[in-house]
Amino acid sequence: MTAVNKKDFSRKLEHYFVLQVFNLKTFCYICFTMNVIAKGTILYYIRKHPKAKTALLTWYHEFSKTNFQNFNELKAVYGNASIVANSRVIFNIKGNDFRLVASVNFRQLAAYVIWFGTHKEYDKIDTSKISFDIEFLNFKSK
Repeated sequence: MTAVNKKDFSRKLEHYFVLQVFNLKTFCYICFTMNVIAKGTILYYIRKHPKAKTALLTWYHEFSKTNFQNFNELKAVYGNASIVANSRVIFNIKGNDFRLVASVNFRQLAAYVIWFGTHKEYDKIDTSKISFDIEFLNFKSK
């Protein structure tokens, strides 16, 4: 190799290395964000409560792009969130008009929506015991 070729090779190698590091960071960012399991539940609740559509989709997109290691990190972003038994987190949606109950596993970076409804409906349930709304299983999106 001539001296010029070594420089070109060095630049290409450096460029390749920078691209690989960028790709790795992008890959890690994608892999290590919260995984909201069963997006269909979100679509089901949007159909059930159309007034909450924008707020619920906003919550879903924001939440699924984050990386919460613990409840304190989640609380820093969602100041009104509350944690209850069984790793369940309560979120206020649309200015507290609606409530969302989700089970969050910080170690696995995964969550799923257990229940969603109006504040009035929320007052009638026990968030630590309510089970997954199986009506979702019969839901077919258009």
